[in-house]
Amino acid sequence: MGLACGIVGLPNVGKSTIFNAITAAGAESANYPFCTIEPNIGVVDVPDPRLAKIREFIPCGRLVPATLKIVDIAGLVKGASTGEGLGNKFLGTIKECDAILHVVRCFESSDIIHVSGTVDPARDIEVIDVELALADLDTVQRAQDRVSKKARALDKEALFAKEVLDRAEQMLAAGKQLRAHPWSKEERVVLEPLFLITMKPVLFVANVADSDLDGNSPLAEVVRKHAAATGSQVVALSGGIEGEIMALDPADRAAFLADMGLAEPGLHRLIRQAYALLGLQTYFTAGEIEIRAWTIHKGDNAPKAAGVIHTDFEKNFIRAEVYSIDDLLAHKSEAAIRAAGKLRSEGRDYVLREGDICHFLIGK
Repeated sequence: MGLACGIVGLPNVGKSTIFNAITAAGAESANYPFCTIEPNIGVVDVPDPRLAKIREFIPCGRLVPATLKIVDIAGLVKGASTGEGLGNKFLGTIKECDAILHVVRCFESSDIIHVSGTVDPARDIEVIDVELALADLDTVQRAQDRVSKKARALDKEALFAKEVLDRAEQMLAAGKQLRAHPWSKEERVVLEPLFLITMKPVLFVANVADSDLDGNSPLAEVVRKHAAATGSQVVALSGGIEGEIMALDPADRAAFLADMGLAEPGLHRLIRQAYALLGLQTYFTAGEIEIRAWTIHKGDNAPKAAGVIHTDFEKNFIRAEVYSIDDLLAHKSEAAIRAAGKLRSEGRDYVLREGDICHFLIGK
């Protein structure tokens, strides 16, 4: 679907280490600020054990998971909104992303330089939040200039837009994040064309010490409290450990995870939470050639879901034959599902549910 999550944070908090582990793309990771010069982009599989479960009952040639795009940009510093560090170039890159993964350092280490000299998650989060708010403030003020003339002429739409922009300006000037405000649908119509960074959903990634894989340290707790207070989510993981896990052969990972007391890599949780953060869900198609996970937005109807396979499928949609994974587990085959009357025929108004397995009937 082309949706992307942008990784932000101060220099040397572990952004590129985590990006490398997620994507195995080999982004440069070193112990000095701004080692990421150009944005690194990777497309990652969304871990989903349901694919293998479906193949137990529907043999196929290959499994094709859903994917998600991850963008790693240079570390931001105080003054980034006015050009400090690598400045506005990378703030512009964030604008093009759909959600933000904000990496926060939650471990002490004398071997890894902190750009501010000490580890303080609350301060580090505030630095990034203020810079993003200031970047948005500049965007909003330029939009105000554009609508002011029409507003002075008492144009109704312009007056409403100016009112919304004035409120956004006040919040941003106070360093607040716009996502925390309950904007109405009409107000969002005014703000969405501006691609404001502080409107984007955020997943905080607490990069914890190897000895704190559950993220129970006081440093990680600071991030949890901030996320809860701002309506955001948080996932704790150790970038170093995750890198070690992903560097292993798949056959050796299970034993390593068991030794660490982990059920799965923390990155799997991160990717799934990022996927959900974007308001996405999965449906499946299953046949002899492949079983594939398809990405749609929550609330998409059957024709729109069919359209992600091919645009003509949405236009020429007739109906969908749908069943659930639970139906497959209970009846063991599509033929048995059909015989039991569990194969549903759904029309254009059907809203797909998470994990539906579908066949689409398409006209010419």
